[in-house]
Amino acid sequence: MNSNQRNLTTELLTEGVLNSDRVLLGRAITLIESSSEKHSGQAGEILSAILPYTGNSIRIGITGVPGAGKSTLIESLGLYLIKKGHKVAVLAVDPSSSKSGGSILGDKTRMEKLSLQENAFIRPTPSSGNPGGVARKTHETILLCEAAGYDVILVETLGVGQGEIAVRSMVDFFLLLQITGAGDELQGLKKGIIEMADAIVINKADGENIQRAVSTKRDLKLALHYLDSGINDWKTPVLTCSALTGDGISDLWETIMLYVEKAGKEYLKNLRKQQEISWLNSVINEKITSLIHKDKHLNDLIAKFENAIKNEKTTPGRAIIEISDVITRKFNKLFE
Repeated sequence: MNSNQRNLTTELLTEGVLNSDRVLLGRAITLIESSSEKHSGQAGEILSAILPYTGNSIRIGITGVPGAGKSTLIESLGLYLIKKGHKVAVLAVDPSSSKSGGSILGDKTRMEKLSLQENAFIRPTPSSGNPGGVARKTHETILLCEAAGYDVILVETLGVGQGEIAVRSMVDFFLLLQITGAGDELQGLKKGIIEMADAIVINKADGENIQRAVSTKRDLKLALHYLDSGINDWKTPVLTCSALTGDGISDLWETIMLYVEKAGKEYLKNLRKQQEISWLNSVINEKITSLIHKDKHLNDLIAKFENAIKNEKTTPGRAIIEISDVITRKFNKLFE
């Protein structure tokens, strides 16, 4: 690929993103997600070109226990928002194949109705077992979607776990989805996850489950009583809804809008600045890790210590000290 062809391709992808071409948007995201060094320069050029057109969306993270109906809720909310004139992008952080690193969940098949909408864009983000990598790829994908005119970005996480911390660091509003009928609803809900939530929604509140949903709502409100969000006296609300029937979806959206109003533009602006710093650190850490793993001497040294640990000839602590010394010397040489 010569320089002119490369620039033309970059220009074509950038224009495609800005013109809301879903095919070219998808190709630009694929370029961003690529781990190949030959793609990183072009990806950086596209990101630089579209940055002035970003930031004009509401970013919403959605998490919940397995089986809580996250995808059904997202589809129901997405369809509701499109009817109200919004453009909706869904970024689903998916488990990845340990061999291929690709997404193994079919998000478009889980959100079939939403995927058929002209003003919807659904994209899985392979986690590759690396929450930091997810933070980088998803953050950059959010920027591309914003530049393409999507004004509501929904980020679905794997479930309750480490990925939530990464996703919370890139959204404006974080929603925790719960269900009833799963035993003690508070059991397994770590305090840290609850503290991250800006609202909790009890899904599947329909049919014979309505009374249980009301009871769960009461229990959760008691659990949240002493938590302080720090945002203009915002108390984390507990809502009920049925993603299947659509009941409660409008209330959920009104709650999100109320949060945005109470938080205020200055708070959300500062929040995003902090998130961009986290994004920067994530990229730096990823690049450093990549450099380490590409160094043959270091790889051989690590393999040597792994064998020594297996044969009980050294300890992990001693190995870490020696490997760290080598890494430090290598980095010192870079800045001499």
